[in-house]
Amino acid sequence: MRKIFMIISAVLCNLLGCTAQQEKFESLDVDAFEKVISDTTVVRLDVRSIDEYASGHIAKAINIDVMKDDFTTKATSLLPKDKTIALYCRSGRRSKKAAGILVENGYKVIELNSGISGWINAQKEIVR
Repeated sequence: MRKIFMIISAVLCNLLGCTAQQEKFESLDVDAFEKVISDTTVVRLDVRSIDEYASGHIAKAINIDVMKDDFTTKATSLLPKDKTIALYCRSGRRSKKAAGILVENGYKVIELNSGISGWINAQKEIVR
């Protein structure tokens, strides 16, 4: 029954012009993310709280807390639209939210799918 529903839904969407919402940013594993951020033109963005950021972050990352009401305002005033934004959070959940917001505002974004937790588990360097 579920399969039939999915087929009918797909046919209706095709007929009615529906489009599935797709992520418009790349979600990378630790090694791929590290390779991307080795490019000095890529802006590193930590979207965790200031306390989390202070406890350890990826070198040269700036901090804008995605959970604050002024995230979009701060991000659009501080981040250049002509550069790739490489962002992360603790586990990957908040960074996906931030990536969506930035993409909606015209940014090219990649995000670390496992967050800084994955970065640390892979024994990559952090700064305090």
